[in-house]
Amino acid sequence: MRKLAYPFIVVALSSSVACTNMNPEQQGTVTGAGLGAAAGAGIAAIAGGNGWTGAAIGAVAGGVAGNMKGREQQGY
Repeated sequence: MRKLAYPFIVVALSSSVACTNMNPEQQGTVTGAGLGAAAGAGIAAIAGGNGWTGAAIGAVAGGVAGNMKGREQQGY
C-alpha cells in the first residue's frame, strides 16, 4: 500500500503548486474535479459499487460544477 501512496503524494503536491497561476474558472474546475472524485469514490465504496467508476463520475460532475462556480466569480 505504501508503494501506491508515494505517487499520489507527488501528484497532490505538484498540482497544488501548479494552481497558483490559474484564473478562478480553472481553479474551480480543478478543485471541483478533485473533490468530486473523492466524494464519488467514497459514495461508491459505501454503496458497494466500483470506486474507480464513482471517482470518474464524481470528477466530471465536480469539474463542471467548479467550472460554473469559477465563471460566476469572474462575472461571465
